[in-house]
Amino acid sequence: MNLLLDTHILLWSLTGSDKLPDEMKKALEDPVSTLWLSPISTWEILMLHEKNRIRIDHADPVEWIERVLGSIPFKEASLNHEVAIQSRQVKLPHQDPADRFLVATALVYDLTFMTVDQKILDSDRVEICFK
Repeated sequence: MNLLLDTHILLWSLTGSDKLPDEMKKALEDPVSTLWLSPISTWEILMLHEKNRIRIDHADPVEWIERVLGSIPFKEASLNHEVAIQSRQVKLPHQDPADRFLVATALVYDLTFMTVDQKILDSDRVEICFK
């Protein structure tokens, strides 16, 4: 299964958070799963840190994210023009740019999106893992 991780799923998996549902843990650990990440998640993590909405236990958050990205096997779902266009066409109940780009990325790359974000789950716009 090709899995695009929502930013919170990435963070929860890295920190071993109890918030990560067991079925998602199993899918992430399954050797047949291919993990995909969007550069939007990197942007969102750094932005959330700058706004003090998340705490990164490292002196340099950029160094931390680079180390994390180097430590996990993943494919990069690059931001391109098709994703940018789709991000404005996707029907979501809000205008959060990160969510729009991530959902658009899942659609363009034909990936299963791993999220527990209820607003996205309610949209029925993208194939969601473990809805």
